[in-house]
Amino acid sequence: MKETVIDVRTPEEFLGGHAQGSINIPLQDIPNKLEVLREMPQPFVLCCASGNRSGQAMLFLRSHGFECSNAGSWFNVR
Repeated sequence: MKETVIDVRTPEEFLGGHAQGSINIPLQDIPNKLEVLREMPQPFVLCCASGNRSGQAMLFLRSHGFECSNAGSWFNVR
């Protein structure tokens, strides 16, 4: 099963370092990207700096029917 790793930090944070193969969709952009997200392979593995923003994204996406989990810090994503 192919999963999609989504880093919900700001573009600036993402440019400073990120998990290999992850894509950057900042937390504030998630609500406007639902149709794009529906086309991506699920489950989503969400990450950020500490797990707070990715946790918020996970709750929002689950409420819209997405299969996802919160990996916490992007350092946790392998």
